[in-house]
Amino acid sequence: MNYRHAYHAGNFADCVKHALLLALLRALCKKATGFCVLDTHAGLGHYDLHGLEAGKTGEWHDGIGRLQGKNIPALKEYLEAVEALGLYPGSPAFAQRVIRPQDQLIACELHPEDVVPLRRRFRGMENVSVHHRDGYEALRALLPPKNLRRGLVLIDPPFEKPDDFQRCADAIAYTRTHFRAGIVAVWYPIKHRTPIHAFYNTLRDAGIADLVAYEFLLRPPLDPSRLNGCGILVANAPYGFAEEARTILDALAQHLTTEDDTAIEIRIERLTEE
Repeated sequence: MNYRHAYHAGNFADCVKHALLLALLRALCKKATGFCVLDTHAGLGHYDLHGLEAGKTGEWHDGIGRLQGKNIPALKEYLEAVEALGLYPGSPAFAQRVIRPQDQLIACELHPEDVVPLRRRFRGMENVSVHHRDGYEALRALLPPKNLRRGLVLIDPPFEKPDDFQRCADAIAYTRTHFRAGIVAVWYPIKHRTPIHAFYNTLRDAGIADLVAYEFLLRPPLDPSRLNGCGILVANAPYGFAEEARTILDALAQHLTTEDDTAIEIRIERLTEE
C-alpha cells in the first residue's frame, strides 16, 4: 500500500511495458469478436510528469523523455498514444484507447487514493469498469469473463512484498487454467538474477505451457538495490508476437542508451513449450 507509481511513471520500464502491451492489444483486435482486458494493478490511469512525485525522481527523463518527438517506426503507435492521451498514460489508459465497443476493460486498484482518480477518468464509459479490490483476488472473482472468450490479463504488481513473485506464479497458473484462451502478461523488475531464476523454475515446475520471457536490461543485474532491468512474461502469446517484440525492444535499446548504461541487453527466452 506504500508504493506510488507516480514517482516512476514514464521510466524505461514503463516504456518497455506499454510498448509491448500495445502490440498484444493490437493483435487481439485482428479478430472482430470482442475481448476482455483485466488489469490487476491499474494505478491512477495517468500521471503528471511535471508533478511533485515525478519531479523528485526524474526517472522519466531517461525513459519517455528520450523518445518523445522522435521518428521511430517500431514505436510509432506507442509514441502516438502517449501524445494523444496526454500526461503519461497508465496501462488502463492505453487499453481503453485500443478497445472497441464490443470489448471490455476491467481495471482493479487497491490503493484508496489511486482508485478515486481512476474511477473519475473512466466515468461514463460503458465498456470500462473500475474495481476497488485486490488484483490477485479479482482473478478468481472475474475469470473467465462473462460472454467474452478471448482477452488479456495484465499482472503488474509493485513488487514491494517478498512473496510477489510467488503470487505472480500462482496467478499465472490460475489464469491459464480458468481462462485458457486468454493471453497473460506479467511485468516484473530485474534487480538481481537469483529471484528471477527462482521465478522461472517455479513456473516450469508448475507445468504451465507456452511461457516466453522478454527481458530488457540496462546493466548487468548485480546490484539488488537498483532497478537494472525489467521483464514481461507472456503466456499464450499471439502468432508473430515474438518477432514484433524483438523489433520493439531493439528500438528501445537503441534510443534509451546512456553513457552510464553501456550494457543494454535484450533477452528473449522460451521457458516452456506450447
